[in-house]
This record gives sequence, structure tokens and C-alpha cells, in this order.
Amino acid sequence: MRRSVASGLAGAAAAVVLASAALAQQPTSVVPTSPAQLKVSFAPVVKKAQPAVVNVYASRIERTPENPLVEDPVFRHFFGLDRGNGDRPTGRTERSLGSGVIVDAAGLVVTNHHVIEGMTDVKVALADKREFEAEIVLRDPRTDLAVLRLKGGSNFPVLELGDSDALEVGDFVLAIGDPFGVGQTVTQGIVSALARTQVGVSDYQFFIQTDAAINPGNSGGALVDTNARLVGINSSILSRSGGSMGIGFAIPVNMVKVVVAAAKGGSSKVRRPWLGATLQTVSADIADSIGLPRPAGALIANILDKSPASDGGLKRGDVITAVDGQPVDDPEGFGFRLATKPLGGIASLTVLREGKSLIVPLKLMAAPEVPPRDPVKLKNRSPFSGATVINLSPAVIEEFSLTSARQGVVVSDVEEGSTAAEVGLQKGDVVVAVNDDRIDSSRDLAKVTSGHGNYWKLVIQRGNQVLTTVFGG
Repeated sequence: MRRSVASGLAGAAAAVVLASAALAQQPTSVVPTSPAQLKVSFAPVVKKAQPAVVNVYASRIERTPENPLVEDPVFRHFFGLDRGNGDRPTGRTERSLGSGVIVDAAGLVVTNHHVIEGMTDVKVALADKREFEAEIVLRDPRTDLAVLRLKGGSNFPVLELGDSDALEVGDFVLAIGDPFGVGQTVTQGIVSALARTQVGVSDYQFFIQTDAAINPGNSGGALVDTNARLVGINSSILSRSGGSMGIGFAIPVNMVKVVVAAAKGGSSKVRRPWLGATLQTVSADIADSIGLPRPAGALIANILDKSPASDGGLKRGDVITAVDGQPVDDPEGFGFRLATKPLGGIASLTVLREGKSLIVPLKLMAAPEVPPRDPVKLKNRSPFSGATVINLSPAVIEEFSLTSARQGVVVSDVEEGSTAAEVGLQKGDVVVAVNDDRIDSSRDLAKVTSGHGNYWKLVIQRGNQVLTTVFGG
């Protein structure tokens, strides 16, 4: 009986020891033991970054067509409209609100292009309540970025530029901006994903995705890391309600650096390296046929003569898998990697050709403007009245993303309220033929439209579609 009791006690003691050991291995909550442990906060990051984040107010006056009745002097006198110029209708004011980031102590501010698109007057309000007029130095719609310069003042607070390639999924980030115009606001989240390319916001799709709350008005604001360095410019959200649903996108700061460098160099536009080839996505079937472990890379579908691609020895059917060692998952990823390279050097492309990997050098040169643009604004009585057209060249093809265009002239601008706008012409349309006459230059189109005909047959290429439209008859 004693033996059984003793053995029972020994077994119980062993069980307690094992249970204690198991508990010791489990993570336990720890009660803070010092005031410092109660003060863990992002406040030091915000204090460092916040002064360089600004509010951007853009506007323009949209002139309304004059009403002949209102302009009649008898009418104006009868209704007392001649008592002061302030009574005369001047038009409707369009306004836009967004955010921005000071990136140079001399007063250079980066914001989203869509914040100032079409606007003529821009004001910037700093976190310390000072306001400055600003001029638009550079517009880059392809990246949805723009650069402003503050008028007056000096030694502005600056946000240090980080390295977006150093980000990892799960890193903490803060979004700073002016959502809904309520005032400067800070939200916190993590990097949800990197290299998002199927968002459809701009030509260069390679976004940082974050769950830090981003709302209307945050556009152009800062995405910063825990060292108060700029890692992205907040650009867009996916939302069913118009507010934040935890899916926001920011333009990587490594692309921002290219745009800022162009502005500092005195350029009004960004010149980027040119490949001179048409790319397409690698499908699962193609990946299997060429021995890729997964469908990734940029497949070369076509190569232009006398281009960096042809000069470097690239061939149709090659798959580009990396640029200077940075992996490429799709054509958009390749476009981003190439666009962040400075002109004048050489990039090393990792290419898969017939099952073998090789390195191909690519000269980093801008697309040539041959022939010259030779812009012509059409004013004759025709469907093109109010449109400005330019000659097609590799540079224009790159600028307007006209990868499938081979012939014609490009509509570079459409005046509001013009005949061209009314008939539906759009910026980026390629005019291929008019009344069955082939159009090869801007002067060709000016000549064809110089007559006052009533019948117009237009052949327009828009994207990958060729549209034929007839007016009159």
C-alpha cells in the first residue's frame, strides 16, 4: 500500500515538473516594468517627417461661353448688370485638393499629377500654417507625379528620401497627408505587398501596397518608414465606398528620385531609357515550353531596327528575367526597372533564350525624336478644328504609350469646347487617314483639312483598335 502511494506521489511530482517545463516554453505576457516601456510610440517619427508634408490647393477658372442676351447692353442696363465688373459672369472655378512632400530645401515639392492636372493656379500650405504660391515645374502623367516650386521663402524642411527596394512585406509604414481637407493626418499600417503591377493607375505600374488608411486628399502625401524616410508617394486606393478599405497604393520613392532629378536639372519633362521592343506577359504555356519554373518575365514580341534592343543583340522570343540583378515578373516590372535607370550608362539584362540564361548589355539612351514633332494646331473647318497634332517618332511612341502605332500623326492636345472635342477626338489618338488619303505628317493633315468639304472619313487608331468614322455626306 505504501509503495503504491509513494509511486503515485512520485508520478504526480513528475507530472508537475513536466507541466511546469511545458508552461515555461510557452510565450507569456509581460507587465511593463518601467515608464519607458509605456511610451512606445511613432511620435518621434511623425515629428521628424510631418513638417515636410504639405497641403496642395490647385484651381483654374473654366470660362463659360458668353450668352449674347446677357452681353446685350440694353438687357444689362435694364437688369442693373452694369453697376460693376464683379457682376459679369466670369466662369466656373474648378478646384483640386491634395497633399505633397518637400524634397529640397529650396522649395521643391512632389505631388501627384492628378492633383494638379489641368490646373493653372497652385497654393501650398505648410504644417506650420505658412502658405506659398507655387509654380508647376514638371508634369509627368506617365508616373502620376508632378514637381512644384514654392515662390519665396528658403531653408524649407525636407523629408529624407529612402530606398523603396529595401522595403519588405510586413514593414511598418506611416501615411501622412490631408484626407478630405480636414487637416494633416497620420495613419499607420504595414507594407501589404510590393511590385503591384495590375492596378491601372499609371503607365509605370509597380506600386507599394499598404493597409495604412489612405483617403481622398491623401494623394501626393508621404509614405514613410520608421526612420522617417520617404519610401513612397501615396497615389490611389481600391474602394467600394470612396473611403479607405485597407488597400492603398504608393509610387515607390526610387521612381520619385528620377522625376526630382529631372526637375532639379531644369527639365520640364522626364527623359527615360528606351528599349525599342514590344513586350508581352509570359503565360503558363510559354513558361512550360521554354523551361521556366513559373510564368514570369517579359517576353520580347517584336524589335525595332536601330534600337537599343536590336543593337544589344536581343531577339524575338527572348524572355527578360532580371535588370541589373533585380528580378522582373512581367512587362510592367521591366518598365519600372528600366525607367529608374539614368541615361548614358549600360544595364545588364538577364535573358532566357532557348533554355539558356545569358547576360545582354543594353545601352541606356533616350528614344530619338526623328522625325521632329512639328506641332500644328488645326483651325480650319473640319472635325479636327481645335486639335494639335504632332509627327510620330520613337520618342512620341514612348511618351504616349503607342506601342502598336506604325504610321500617322498623334493628337497631342484637344482644346476644350472645340469641334475636335465635340466629335470625340482624344489626346493620344493616331490619325491614320482622312478621306482615304494616307497621313504621314502633321503638315499632311493640315493640307488635307484646308478645304471646306462637307464629307469627312476619318481612320483613327486608339490603343489597339482602328476606328473608321464618317461625318457629313
